[in-house]
Amino acid sequence: MTDIDPRLDLTLDRVIRAPRDVVWRAWTDPAQLAQWWVPAPTVARVEKLDVRPGGAFVTSMSDDGAAFVPHTDSIFLVVDDGARLVFSNAIDSSWHPASPEPVAMTAEIVFDAHPDGTEYRVVVRHADPTARDRHEQLGFYDGWGAVTEALAVLAESRAG
Repeated sequence: MTDIDPRLDLTLDRVIRAPRDVVWRAWTDPAQLAQWWVPAPTVARVEKLDVRPGGAFVTSMSDDGAAFVPHTDSIFLVVDDGARLVFSNAIDSSWHPASPEPVAMTAEIVFDAHPDGTEYRVVVRHADPTARDRHEQLGFYDGWGAVTEALAVLAESRAG
């Protein structure tokens, strides 16, 4: 993991009471990812999930379960099997430079062993302090916190 710069990066840490492989599968299996990737009651649909460096990560979301709008259009930069995922929406799934809304970011997801299951860490990096602050003001901690809680519930139910 690269050093964290508090002027540019937002972080979230949590222990998930499930083995790393269970948490990893919740991230890399499209059916499981769709269950937790957006805050409820909004629902997600996984359009593409090619978990390899350069692979597409594309999702859509819906408030009513019928009309879906784009949510994530990014590529994986790093895939360390079972340990780390890094993706960015600054390049879209067709490998074109992007100007995503609300902010461009690179997200690093780390899965470490912990005596109680998995130490789960999210680091979301931004190009400048303004983008970082905007992301925080738009509800980074609420949004990523809610989906991390949903991820934990799913993984812990599968582990137990």
